[in-house]
Amino acid sequence: MAYTDYYKILGISKTASEEDIKKAYRKLARKLHPDLNPNDKEANKKFQQINEANEVLSDPEKRKKYDQYGEDWKNAEQFEKARQSGGGQRTQSENPFADFGGGSDFGGNEFGGGQYSDFFEQMFGSGARNTQTRSTKFRGQDYQASLSLSLRDAAKTHTQTLTVNEKNIRITIPAGVEDGQVIRLKNHGAPGANGGPNGDLYITFRIQPDPDFKRVANDLYITLNIDLYTAVLGGDVMVDGLDGKIKLKVNPETQNGTRTRLKGKGFPVYKKEGAFGDLYVTYHILIPQHLTPQQKDLFNELSKMK
Repeated sequence: MAYTDYYKILGISKTASEEDIKKAYRKLARKLHPDLNPNDKEANKKFQQINEANEVLSDPEKRKKYDQYGEDWKNAEQFEKARQSGGGQRTQSENPFADFGGGSDFGGNEFGGGQYSDFFEQMFGSGARNTQTRSTKFRGQDYQASLSLSLRDAAKTHTQTLTVNEKNIRITIPAGVEDGQVIRLKNHGAPGANGGPNGDLYITFRIQPDPDFKRVANDLYITLNIDLYTAVLGGDVMVDGLDGKIKLKVNPETQNGTRTRLKGKGFPVYKKEGAFGDLYVTYHILIPQHLTPQQKDLFNELSKMK
């Protein structure tokens, strides 16, 4: 059998610490465990490989032998015989696999079964296979979902039904969620194995652009068209807010591009009852078109008064 690179299987370097090995193994074990991938032959094969790699690299003595022989692993058995003849033989009562990590959910030999490479068999013996495959509790995998909302929907607390993995989940969406914000629903992920807890569901919100409002944090921005006469003489106009029309007073001689702020008329602040951002209104002055001869005369008169 070809040389098996246990470090590569776990995705770690040869200088990895015991803690690095443990973390890498746990991460892969959660992903590849047979109970979570019952019909995936490739995942089961990889699970056997990471289990074997962990059992070797998590034990200092076995790791030392593996590091020493490398690709020359076929000579390991002869070396062991020579070492044992010198008085270093292990008794049958000794456990060939010490517990990894002292009782955590992902111990050194808590995942087992399957075929081991010839290197593993010849160096440590076939009796080293784990017999506790199904005894460990595994947390279920987390689910990821995306939910699209309009700006106006995101501005109010409401409920929606989300279908994840063919399961309908009714959720309450608080007012004020932002684009890209992620919330977690505990225990709504994949079921655990061997009585372990369910995973979690992570929902990413996508807020669609609005044709009227631009949102920046909790503030809203809108452009309001006003006629030339109102801009020059002043007057009252109506502007759209999230909750309806708002009456706004335009000062005389308002210039094009002038911006005014309506405090507390912006977007609701996430999970802060009664708190809102501001609404910023930018005036866009419309120049009159299709003037009558009389209107043109009046503008000509005004131009002479400059």
